[in-house]
Amino acid sequence: MELVEYFEAARPRLMSLAHRIVGSHQDAEDAVQTAWTRVQAADLADVTNLDGWFTTVTTRLCIDLLRARERRGELPLLSDDIRSEQLSADEAFLRREEVSRALLVLLGELSPGQRAAYVLHDLFAVPFDQVAAVLDTNAVSAKKLASRARARLRNARPGESAPRAQQTQTVETAETVEIIEAFLAAARGGDITRLVTLMAPDAVRTADIRLLPAGSRTEVRGAAAIAEETRTFTERIAAAVPVLIAGRPGAVIAPGGHAYALVHFQVDAGRVTGIDIAPYTSGTVSLVSPVVADRPGAAPSPRTVK
Repeated sequence: MELVEYFEAARPRLMSLAHRIVGSHQDAEDAVQTAWTRVQAADLADVTNLDGWFTTVTTRLCIDLLRARERRGELPLLSDDIRSEQLSADEAFLRREEVSRALLVLLGELSPGQRAAYVLHDLFAVPFDQVAAVLDTNAVSAKKLASRARARLRNARPGESAPRAQQTQTVETAETVEIIEAFLAAARGGDITRLVTLMAPDAVRTADIRLLPAGSRTEVRGAAAIAEETRTFTERIAAAVPVLIAGRPGAVIAPGGHAYALVHFQVDAGRVTGIDIAPYTSGTVSLVSPVVADRPGAAPSPRTVK
Protein backbone atom coordinates (compact mmCIF):
# COMPACT_ATOMS: atom_id res chain seq x y z
CA MET A 1 0.00 0.00 0.00
CA GLU A 2 1.31 3.47 -0.90
CA LEU A 3 2.00 6.01 1.82
CA VAL A 4 -0.86 8.22 0.64
CA GLU A 5 -3.26 5.28 0.93
CA TYR A 6 -2.11 4.57 4.49
CA PHE A 7 -2.65 8.17 5.46
CA GLU A 8 -6.05 8.51 3.79
CA ALA A 9 -7.21 5.36 5.58
CA ALA A 10 -6.12 6.93 8.87
CA ARG A 11 -7.54 10.39 8.11
CA PRO A 12 -11.06 9.86 9.64
CA ARG A 13 -9.54 8.69 12.93
CA LEU A 14 -7.01 11.52 12.92
CA MET A 15 -9.81 14.01 12.30
CA SER A 16 -11.76 12.59 15.26
CA LEU A 17 -8.68 12.85 17.46
CA ALA A 18 -7.74 16.36 16.34
CA HIS A 19 -11.29 17.68 16.63
CA ARG A 20 -11.57 16.58 20.23
CA ILE A 21 -8.23 18.18 21.08
CA VAL A 22 -8.65 21.53 19.30
CA GLY A 23 -12.48 21.76 19.37
CA SER A 24 -12.83 23.07 15.83
CA HIS A 25 -13.49 21.24 12.57
CA GLN A 26 -11.42 23.75 10.58
CA ASP A 27 -8.46 23.64 12.97
CA ALA A 28 -8.63 19.85 13.02
CA GLU A 29 -8.55 19.75 9.22
CA ASP A 30 -5.57 22.10 9.20
CA ALA A 31 -3.70 19.96 11.75
CA VAL A 32 -4.33 16.74 9.85
CA GLN A 33 -3.34 18.28 6.52
CA THR A 34 -0.15 19.71 8.04
CA ALA A 35 0.56 16.25 9.47
CA TRP A 36 0.32 14.84 5.96
CA THR A 37 2.77 17.45 4.69
CA ARG A 38 5.25 16.49 7.41
CA VAL A 39 4.76 12.80 6.74
CA GLN A 40 5.64 13.32 3.09
CA ALA A 41 8.82 15.20 4.00
CA ALA A 42 9.96 12.79 6.73
CA ASP A 43 12.48 9.97 6.65
CA LEU A 44 10.34 6.94 7.49
CA ALA A 45 13.14 4.39 7.54
CA ASP A 46 12.92 3.86 11.32
CA VAL A 47 9.12 4.07 11.60
CA THR A 48 7.61 0.71 12.47
CA ASN A 49 4.01 1.80 13.01
CA LEU A 50 2.70 4.33 10.51
CA ASP A 51 -0.70 4.75 12.18
CA GLY A 52 0.97 5.39 15.51
CA TRP A 53 3.33 7.89 13.95
CA PHE A 54 0.42 9.70 12.29
CA THR A 55 -1.20 9.93 15.74
CA THR A 56 1.95 11.35 17.30
CA VAL A 57 2.50 13.99 14.62
CA THR A 58 -1.15 15.06 14.58
CA THR A 59 -1.40 15.30 18.37
CA ARG A 60 1.75 17.39 18.66
CA LEU A 61 0.47 19.78 15.99
CA CYS A 62 -2.78 20.14 17.93
CA ILE A 63 -0.90 20.87 21.14
CA ASP A 64 1.17 23.50 19.33
CA LEU A 65 -2.06 25.15 18.17
CA LEU A 66 -3.50 25.15 21.71
CA ARG A 67 -0.29 26.61 23.13
CA ALA A 68 -0.32 29.32 20.48
CA ARG A 69 -3.82 30.23 21.60
CA GLU A 70 -2.58 30.44 25.20
CA ARG A 71 0.30 32.73 24.22
CA ARG A 72 -2.16 35.03 22.50
CA GLY A 73 -4.25 35.02 25.66
CA GLU A 74 -7.28 33.54 23.92
CA LEU A 75 -10.13 32.31 26.10
CA PRO A 76 -12.23 29.30 25.02
CA LEU A 77 -14.19 30.45 22.00
CA LEU A 78 -17.85 31.19 22.55
CA SER A 79 -20.28 30.66 19.71
CA ASP A 80 -20.66 34.44 19.29
CA ASP A 81 -16.95 34.67 18.44
CA ILE A 82 -17.15 32.25 15.51
CA ARG A 83 -18.20 32.87 11.92
CA SER A 84 -21.55 31.33 11.05
CA GLU A 85 -20.12 29.07 8.33
CA GLN A 86 -17.46 27.73 10.70
CA LEU A 87 -20.07 27.20 13.40
CA SER A 88 -22.24 25.28 10.93
CA ALA A 89 -19.28 23.08 9.98
CA ASP A 90 -18.51 22.42 13.66
CA GLU A 91 -22.15 21.55 14.35
CA ALA A 92 -22.36 19.20 11.37
CA PHE A 93 -19.15 17.40 12.38
CA LEU A 94 -20.24 17.17 16.01
CA ARG A 95 -23.55 15.55 15.05
CA ARG A 96 -22.03 13.24 12.47
CA GLU A 97 -19.38 12.04 14.92
CA GLU A 98 -21.84 11.96 17.84
CA VAL A 99 -19.39 13.96 19.96
CA SER A 100 -20.48 14.95 23.46
CA ARG A 101 -21.42 18.62 23.24
CA ALA A 102 -20.85 19.24 26.96
CA LEU A 103 -17.52 17.44 26.87
CA LEU A 104 -16.21 19.69 24.08
CA VAL A 105 -17.15 22.79 26.07
CA LEU A 106 -15.25 21.57 29.12
CA LEU A 107 -12.25 20.28 27.18
CA GLY A 108 -11.76 23.85 26.01
CA GLU A 109 -11.03 24.90 29.60
CA LEU A 110 -8.22 22.39 30.13
CA SER A 111 -4.51 23.02 29.61
CA PRO A 112 -3.12 21.68 26.31
CA GLY A 113 -1.35 18.82 28.10
CA GLN A 114 -4.42 17.85 30.11
CA ARG A 115 -6.63 17.96 27.05
CA ALA A 116 -4.29 15.83 24.93
CA ALA A 117 -3.68 13.29 27.71
CA TYR A 118 -7.39 12.90 28.40
CA VAL A 119 -8.35 12.57 24.73
CA LEU A 120 -5.57 10.10 23.95
CA HIS A 121 -6.07 7.87 26.99
CA ASP A 122 -9.72 8.19 28.02
CA LEU A 123 -11.27 8.57 24.56
CA PHE A 124 -8.81 6.73 22.31
CA ALA A 125 -7.51 4.13 24.80
CA VAL A 126 -3.82 4.91 24.27
CA PRO A 127 -1.77 3.45 27.18
CA PHE A 128 -0.10 6.00 29.43
CA ASP A 129 3.46 5.05 28.51
CA GLN A 130 2.57 5.80 24.90
CA VAL A 131 0.73 9.01 25.84
CA ALA A 132 3.94 10.03 27.61
CA ALA A 133 5.93 9.44 24.40
CA VAL A 134 3.57 11.70 22.45
CA LEU A 135 3.72 14.44 25.12
CA ASP A 136 7.48 14.06 25.59
CA THR A 137 7.14 13.33 29.30
CA ASN A 138 7.03 10.27 31.57
CA ALA A 139 4.09 7.95 32.31
CA VAL A 140 3.61 9.32 35.85
CA SER A 141 3.24 12.86 34.54
CA ALA A 142 0.91 11.70 31.76
CA LYS A 143 -1.32 10.00 34.34
CA LYS A 144 -1.40 13.17 36.44
CA LEU A 145 -2.43 15.25 33.43
CA ALA A 146 -5.30 12.90 32.60
CA SER A 147 -6.34 12.67 36.26
CA ARG A 148 -6.51 16.45 36.61
CA ALA A 149 -8.54 16.63 33.41
CA ARG A 150 -10.97 14.03 34.73
CA ALA A 151 -11.37 15.89 38.01
CA ARG A 152 -12.12 19.12 36.16
CA LEU A 153 -14.69 17.48 33.90
CA ARG A 154 -16.55 16.01 36.87
CA ASN A 155 -16.15 18.90 39.25
CA ALA A 156 -17.61 22.38 38.87
CA ARG A 157 -15.31 23.85 41.52
CA PRO A 158 -11.58 23.32 40.86
CA GLY A 159 -10.79 23.39 44.58
CA GLU A 160 -13.21 20.58 45.37
CA SER A 161 -12.08 16.98 45.54
CA ALA A 162 -13.51 14.47 43.08
CA PRO A 163 -15.16 12.31 45.80
CA ARG A 164 -17.05 15.34 47.12
CA ALA A 165 -18.19 16.25 43.62
CA GLN A 166 -19.45 12.71 43.14
CA GLN A 167 -21.53 13.04 46.27
CA THR A 168 -23.68 15.62 44.48
CA GLN A 169 -25.14 12.80 42.41
CA THR A 170 -27.99 12.20 44.86
CA VAL A 171 -31.39 10.78 44.04
CA GLU A 172 -32.80 14.30 44.03
CA THR A 173 -30.15 15.44 41.54
CA ALA A 174 -30.82 12.46 39.28
CA GLU A 175 -34.55 13.16 39.32
CA THR A 176 -33.96 16.82 38.47
CA VAL A 177 -31.70 15.83 35.57
CA GLU A 178 -34.45 13.55 34.26
CA ILE A 179 -36.93 16.43 34.36
CA ILE A 180 -34.49 18.70 32.51
CA GLU A 181 -33.84 16.03 29.91
CA ALA A 182 -37.57 15.55 29.44
CA PHE A 183 -38.05 19.32 29.13
CA LEU A 184 -35.35 19.65 26.47
CA ALA A 185 -36.65 16.62 24.56
CA ALA A 186 -40.19 18.01 24.51
CA ALA A 187 -38.92 21.44 23.42
CA ARG A 188 -36.87 19.91 20.59
CA GLY A 189 -39.88 17.96 19.43
CA GLY A 190 -42.26 20.90 19.66
CA ASP A 191 -44.45 19.01 22.15
CA ILE A 192 -46.14 22.02 23.75
CA THR A 193 -48.60 19.91 25.76
CA ARG A 194 -45.79 17.91 27.32
CA LEU A 195 -43.83 21.06 28.12
CA VAL A 196 -46.81 22.56 29.96
CA THR A 197 -47.18 19.43 32.08
CA LEU A 198 -43.49 19.59 33.04
CA MET A 199 -43.83 23.13 34.41
CA ALA A 200 -45.69 24.66 37.31
CA PRO A 201 -48.57 26.84 36.04
CA ASP A 202 -46.90 29.99 37.37
CA ALA A 203 -43.39 29.16 36.12
CA VAL A 204 -41.16 32.10 35.16
CA ARG A 205 -38.51 32.34 32.43
CA THR A 206 -35.88 35.08 32.75
CA ALA A 207 -32.95 35.78 30.46
CA ASP A 208 -30.05 38.18 30.02
CA ILE A 209 -31.09 40.65 27.35
CA ARG A 210 -27.76 40.14 25.57
CA LEU A 211 -28.81 36.58 24.73
CA LEU A 212 -32.17 37.48 23.24
CA PRO A 213 -33.19 38.63 19.76
CA ALA A 214 -34.20 42.29 19.52
CA GLY A 215 -37.68 42.86 20.87
CA SER A 216 -37.77 39.74 23.04
CA ARG A 217 -38.96 39.94 26.63
CA THR A 218 -36.45 39.33 29.39
CA GLU A 219 -39.19 37.73 31.47
CA VAL A 220 -42.02 35.41 30.47
CA ARG A 221 -44.61 34.18 33.00
CA GLY A 222 -46.80 31.11 32.87
CA ALA A 223 -46.18 27.57 31.67
CA ALA A 224 -48.24 27.97 28.49
CA ALA A 225 -46.43 31.17 27.46
CA ILE A 226 -42.99 29.67 28.14
CA ALA A 227 -43.86 26.50 26.23
CA GLU A 228 -45.11 28.48 23.25
CA GLU A 229 -41.95 30.62 23.26
CA THR A 230 -39.76 27.56 22.72
CA ARG A 231 -40.98 27.45 19.11
CA THR A 232 -38.87 30.53 18.38
CA PHE A 233 -35.67 29.08 19.86
CA THR A 234 -35.55 25.64 18.22
CA GLU A 235 -31.91 25.94 17.06
CA ARG A 236 -30.68 26.93 20.51
CA ILE A 237 -32.70 24.20 22.18
CA ALA A 238 -31.29 21.66 19.74
CA ALA A 239 -27.81 22.69 20.92
CA ALA A 240 -28.65 22.39 24.65
CA VAL A 241 -27.54 19.49 26.86
CA PRO A 242 -27.79 18.81 30.60
CA VAL A 243 -24.79 19.65 32.79
CA LEU A 244 -24.12 20.47 36.42
CA ILE A 245 -23.73 24.20 37.08
CA ALA A 246 -21.91 24.75 40.36
CA GLY A 247 -23.06 21.27 41.32
CA ARG A 248 -26.73 21.84 40.46
CA PRO A 249 -28.52 20.39 37.42
CA GLY A 250 -28.91 22.75 34.48
CA ALA A 251 -28.03 22.90 30.80
CA VAL A 252 -25.47 24.47 28.50
CA ILE A 253 -26.35 25.78 25.05
CA ALA A 254 -23.35 25.02 22.84
CA PRO A 255 -23.75 25.19 19.05
CA GLY A 256 -20.96 23.20 17.47
CA GLY A 257 -19.59 22.47 20.93
CA HIS A 258 -18.87 26.17 21.61
CA ALA A 259 -20.46 27.58 24.75
CA TYR A 260 -23.19 30.16 24.31
CA ALA A 261 -25.26 30.26 27.48
CA LEU A 262 -26.13 28.50 30.71
CA VAL A 263 -29.70 27.53 31.56
CA HIS A 264 -30.46 27.38 35.28
CA PHE A 265 -33.57 25.39 36.23
CA GLN A 266 -35.53 25.64 39.47
CA VAL A 267 -37.48 22.47 40.14
CA ASP A 268 -39.97 21.92 42.94
CA ALA A 269 -42.20 18.90 43.53
CA GLY A 270 -41.23 17.40 40.19
CA ARG A 271 -42.05 20.48 38.09
CA VAL A 272 -39.99 23.28 36.63
CA THR A 273 -40.82 26.51 38.46
CA GLY A 274 -38.14 28.77 37.03
CA ILE A 275 -35.76 29.00 34.07
CA ASP A 276 -32.95 31.54 33.94
CA ILE A 277 -30.73 31.91 30.87
CA ALA A 278 -27.36 33.58 31.47
CA PRO A 279 -24.10 34.06 29.57
CA TYR A 280 -21.67 31.16 29.84
CA THR A 281 -19.24 31.37 32.75
CA SER A 282 -16.14 29.19 32.64
CA GLY A 283 -15.17 27.14 35.66
CA THR A 284 -18.72 26.52 36.85
CA VAL A 285 -19.83 23.59 34.70
CA SER A 286 -19.18 19.87 35.06
CA LEU A 287 -20.49 16.73 33.42
CA VAL A 288 -23.65 15.08 34.67
CA SER A 289 -22.02 11.66 34.30
CA PRO A 290 -18.77 10.18 32.98
CA VAL A 291 -18.51 10.23 29.19
CA VAL A 292 -18.69 6.75 27.69
CA ALA A 293 -20.44 7.26 24.35
CA ASP A 294 -17.84 9.67 23.00
CA ARG A 295 -15.07 7.09 22.78
CA PRO A 296 -14.34 6.55 19.07
CA GLY A 297 -12.22 3.46 19.69
CA ALA A 298 -8.68 2.54 20.52
CA ALA A 299 -5.94 4.29 18.63
CA PRO A 300 -2.82 2.47 17.47
CA SER A 301 0.33 2.74 19.49
CA PRO A 302 2.10 6.08 18.96
CA ARG A 303 5.55 4.50 19.33
CA THR A 304 7.45 5.29 16.19
CA VAL A 305 11.10 4.26 16.37
CA LYS A 306 12.63 0.80 16.26
